[in-house]
Amino acid sequence: MEDLVKFVQDEFVAKKEVPEFSAGDTITVYYEIKEGNKTRTQFFRGVVIQRRGSGSTETFTIRKMSGTIGVERIFPVNLPALQKIEVNKRGKVRRARIFYFRGLTGKKARIKEKRS
Repeated sequence: MEDLVKFVQDEFVAKKEVPEFSAGDTITVYYEIKEGNKTRTQFFRGVVIQRRGSGSTETFTIRKMSGTIGVERIFPVNLPALQKIEVNKRGKVRRARIFYFRGLTGKKARIKEKRS
């Protein structure tokens, strides 16, 4: 039964072209916000903490600092309001989910850049 559900999701859900990114990367997500009858584009730039799920249910979590307060946002990969994703910096981390990043402050909260 699960195979059938996965097949239907893969066939009928429109796929978006997203760049390759993983935990530790700094990305900018541009998405549409509807306010009444107007729409505007807003961006959210931060470090990817995790990617989870697969297929049409895949999501990723981004964390940024707004002043001294940490703000996290979860985006579905197939969100219709998602306009584009830019990868600003590739981070070098050893884990797929960097929840320990939440507890770090100051210079310890920096992630080394991947050398290409």
